[in-house]
Amino acid sequence: MRIFILILVLLWPSFGAAQSRAAVDAQFRGWLEQVVWPRAQQKGVARGTFDAAFSGVALNWDLPDLVPPGMVPPAQQVQRQSEFGAPGKYFSRGGVDGATSVGRQMARQHATTLAAVERATGVPGRIILAIWGRESGYGRADIPHDAFQVLGTKAFMSTRAPYFLDELVAALQIAQRGASPRGMKSSWAGAMGQPQFMPSNYLSYAADGDGDGRADIWNSAPDTIASIGTYLARHGWQPGRDWGFEVSLPSQVSCALEGPDQGRRIADWAAMGVTRVGSKAFPAHELAGEGYLMLPAGRSGPAFIVTPNFYVLKDYNTSDLYALFVGHVGDRIQYGVGDFAGQWGNVGGLLRSDVAAMQRALIRQGLDTGGDDGLAGFRTRRAIGQWQVATGRAQTCFPDAGIVAALTR
Repeated sequence: MRIFILILVLLWPSFGAAQSRAAVDAQFRGWLEQVVWPRAQQKGVARGTFDAAFSGVALNWDLPDLVPPGMVPPAQQVQRQSEFGAPGKYFSRGGVDGATSVGRQMARQHATTLAAVERATGVPGRIILAIWGRESGYGRADIPHDAFQVLGTKAFMSTRAPYFLDELVAALQIAQRGASPRGMKSSWAGAMGQPQFMPSNYLSYAADGDGDGRADIWNSAPDTIASIGTYLARHGWQPGRDWGFEVSLPSQVSCALEGPDQGRRIADWAAMGVTRVGSKAFPAHELAGEGYLMLPAGRSGPAFIVTPNFYVLKDYNTSDLYALFVGHVGDRIQYGVGDFAGQWGNVGGLLRSDVAAMQRALIRQGLDTGGDDGLAGFRTRRAIGQWQVATGRAQTCFPDAGIVAALTR
């Protein structure tokens, strides 16, 4: 029986295809008329815009996480998560150096726009550049998909269909404002243009940076720069504060103090013996501000005291490593800083299913892991540290095979 179930899971995509793709395609066209069009019309989308958006658009059966009509989603398969598995890989030599070198070129080329957006939003140009570089290689990365095909497919038959239906209607509103439907290119997940905005974010944050009266995040560098700055400003970027600082964490300071809910004044961290690397002092104007311990690899990697602005960067992409990459590359672009002083340890390589089992074991012991998603976020990291102290182990605040075995056997 178990073998049969495994075969069914592995062959699930072909079982979906066996339902007759032609029949499902026909259902898709009917769904557009019966479900999408009434919602779009309520949002002020004209019939001509609607027809142009879906002209020649068919389902894209190659997208991930699809659930064809009549099918039950298969059980979650065992998977690895690269950002968790090896945090240091996120900072590959080529990725960091490429984003830095091209970012410096863009800083010179778009200096006037960057300065204007920084004045208007309070967001440093170096941070905007680093996000632009990470999201689309400063507009050089291929963004190949038709947004209406991607969003239409996912809204019709994906594991998150209601979310993508809202985004599909938002994309129609963008077309109604004048964007060419066939020019609205997106990623496989529906994120559009050079800043990789979902359509709802475009409606809220896209900005005109070149003064032509429209926000073209697909073709205009100034509009892209202005849109990223607007997004960060409206998510709470605090002008005048940095994103964070690499630090040396003394052994007597518990790694379980990590997290945005355990903040204290940077001066207080300094009083505990936490120091900036490279014999640098914390800036005087930062000392009274709140800071948070951030250890993306526990004690097996660099340590940081970050500010509220770090969590604004996380609003752009909910990953500690993403926010850290952006801050670090931005500093390299403007200040010429080198690599982190702390070294990434040889950690990772665990299956998400194993980490999830470990999280459930910690939860049963009354510890807060933030859930059992198989990802080692800050709550999971500090829960590990708390369990290690309670059981007389050395604190590492990061999962490894030995911890998983001890908690799940």
